[in-house]
Amino acid sequence: MIQLKTILNCIDNSGAALVECAMVVGQRKHARIGDRIVVVVQEHRSASSGGMSGISQANKVKRGDIRHAVVVRTKYPSQRRDGTVVRFDDNACVLLNKSGDPVGSRINGVVAQELKRKKWSKILSMAPMQA
Repeated sequence: MIQLKTILNCIDNSGAALVECAMVVGQRKHARIGDRIVVVVQEHRSASSGGMSGISQANKVKRGDIRHAVVVRTKYPSQRRDGTVVRFDDNACVLLNKSGDPVGSRINGVVAQELKRKKWSKILSMAPMQA
């Protein structure tokens, strides 16, 4: 469950590394997997760690930016309809633009299958694996 001031890992290649939840979009206090939240970028990845040392890579977001995001992993256990309980090692999200599409073009890491039920198929297709 993600609430105000929760720190999340950003697992796309938008340039953000850590983000802080500023607001849960909707009527709830807590966000679960597949819910939209508003985040503030706390820490961004350096451009030189991209591999190409001579070419400067432009980050899509910078520290202090306010963006929408979708929660893709939570530490809090969530029970599925078949009775299994899934829990991840960290809280993670993917940044979104104004139209609701992911900012990054790649996702690094596992995302939850609950995104399929919440109609986030674009994120599922970019992810390397679903758990």
